[in-house]
Amino acid sequence: MTVEVWNTGRHLHSFFNWCHNMDYLFTPATLDRLNSGKLIQPAAKTGKLLPVARDPVTGEFVEIAKIFYQSTNATLSDRGVLGLLAGVAGGGSVQPLVAPVYVTLAPLQLAQTHQGFQKIYRMFNCLKINLAVMQATVAVIGVGAVSSAVLSAVNFDQVLKIREEAKHQKLKIKDGFIDLRHILKDRGVEVIQQIFQVAHDSNFEKHRQKLVNGYDVFSKAVKRCQSALTLPDIKLRNSEINSGRDMLFQALKIYDNPSLLEAVSAAGLIRKMECVWVIEQAIALTFELQRAYDKASDRLLGLQSKIRQELLTVVKGCQSESELDFLFPEATRILGHDLSVIEFWQNEVDWMQTLSPKEQHQLASLDRLSNDNLRTNVHTTFAVLAAEPALYDNLKQKSHFLSLRDQLAFAVSPELRGEYEFYVSQQAIATGYQALAASSWQEISDLTLTNLYYFFQIRDDSTENYPSDH
Repeated sequence: MTVEVWNTGRHLHSFFNWCHNMDYLFTPATLDRLNSGKLIQPAAKTGKLLPVARDPVTGEFVEIAKIFYQSTNATLSDRGVLGLLAGVAGGGSVQPLVAPVYVTLAPLQLAQTHQGFQKIYRMFNCLKINLAVMQATVAVIGVGAVSSAVLSAVNFDQVLKIREEAKHQKLKIKDGFIDLRHILKDRGVEVIQQIFQVAHDSNFEKHRQKLVNGYDVFSKAVKRCQSALTLPDIKLRNSEINSGRDMLFQALKIYDNPSLLEAVSAAGLIRKMECVWVIEQAIALTFELQRAYDKASDRLLGLQSKIRQELLTVVKGCQSESELDFLFPEATRILGHDLSVIEFWQNEVDWMQTLSPKEQHQLASLDRLSNDNLRTNVHTTFAVLAAEPALYDNLKQKSHFLSLRDQLAFAVSPELRGEYEFYVSQQAIATGYQALAASSWQEISDLTLTNLYYFFQIRDDSTENYPSDH
């Protein structure tokens, strides 16, 4: 079959048809050899293929693929919002929101290779920018309820724009915060007034100072780790990374403190959590830089679990339609894309544990010689999927607030469906709606299930409020 392959600055979807929706793009010559069986792709213990082509006879690594991320639709049910999202996306690539932007084999490139050093250095810088952007939006949201106009000014799309501006040094980071008044000036007077009010809010000020302190510790930790990479002495390098990691744990303690921003809305809470996730990624990276792959893997596994648990807390705490409008695209992006990045990272870390020092050295040499263009690798900026807002608008037309919130909760934690399925079945039988007592719930969408659930909830309330006379 004919398969299009990666070309400079492009990503072509037809490749996915060749390799079971794998998101790796090899050169034409390597692809031909993979198709003919002359080369193979190694797999992680999960069975996930890795972005490397290897000679099965000699064991030599031949090429490291270009990579981009698509939705984790292999594990998502078509009945839910993420299944719908994956379907309308067509396997398209998007920019992760909170996950790292340099992953593939970067820790193999240490101080002895300039290119590799630049990859890791920039990855740390990207984490610093992510943290500053996230907490800058917290400073706009403030403590307590906030209007839909303010939330839309710091929503998912805006975060990506702000982050790009910061990456290109068009926005300055001061004390861990970015003054967003200039970039948000076209969002209306209400937004600028909100920024001014939060800046002079005594309730927020105590939290702001903690964030300033936390960012200062995080920034110094990152600089220490970056400096460590330039040290030729491995023992001294590891000692400096250890010290940097200790500081990262200090920053994590500040940001992950339950008393920090305890009165914020669901929108503010998710931003606070995203700050914590950034620091967790930096900690995992320090372990990987020291080739402590088992510890790095444990951190990444724990981070995936933490993200799901905390996302569920945020979704369940959502109190208004405007908050849900804010959360929905962000949560689906994190679930459908960021978690796939972190899962891929963990798979790669697990695989690295199986390689000998000689094999690791050969991989590092191969990547150094591959003339990898930093502008066209994992961190390529992808456009936001146009299908996401259309999907959400369509769901809003067919659902009310509580139903839509529950659909998002199901996407985070699919096992929550069981309670709803049982309730609807029992109510359908009790009220004579036998056709609604599904025999196979796998065929029933989250949209239909939640709407049925609230149909019977409203019916129950009506019966209780207006009992029939006997």
